[in-house]
Amino acid sequence: MHTRLRTPGVAWVALAAVLAIGAVLAQVAATPAVLDWQPDRWLAQPWRWWTAGFVHLSTSHFTANLLAVALLAAFGMVGGVPPRTALAWAVAWPLTHVALLCMPSLRHYGGLSGVVHAGAGAAAFYLGTSGPRRQRLVGFAALALLLAKVLSETPWRAAVQVSPHWDIPIAPIAHLTGAVAGVTCAAAAECWHRLHRA
Repeated sequence: MHTRLRTPGVAWVALAAVLAIGAVLAQVAATPAVLDWQPDRWLAQPWRWWTAGFVHLSTSHFTANLLAVALLAAFGMVGGVPPRTALAWAVAWPLTHVALLCMPSLRHYGGLSGVVHAGAGAAAFYLGTSGPRRQRLVGFAALALLLAKVLSETPWRAAVQVSPHWDIPIAPIAHLTGAVAGVTCAAAAECWHRLHRA
């Protein structure tokens, strides 16, 4: 089992599966108030650092995020991201939610979209800094698209925004905190790897 997780892409898919299963279980349990992100409870109830990603506020929200996790799992598997990048994504998961403290007016948050942005940032950073030229181009293109998406959502404008494309209010700040956490953790993982490989 340990050797299998060292195979490129396998640890990444395993983490994506954990996220998807957690979201399904939270949907069945239907206890969002116990699991969602609440800034005034971040120290007293630290499980929310992780469980906030499992809470979804509508069926379309839940379905879209599960689809995004599946696409991200495939992206990482095809890209052959190593276990260190999966670890970076795992570390970025709670950091994505803790960073929401930068916008205290966001009183509640739930959903995998922030963590998905973290994974996209981590995978894109790895691909953009490793491997052959074509892989690097894909990574840089994915980073550019991620940056453009996050900036187009103007996450600094308001904690919660209404979009005609969603049946719930959205919190674009989570997309920003996720992307920053993912890229930062992936960069740290690559630095650590290169220092210890030398």
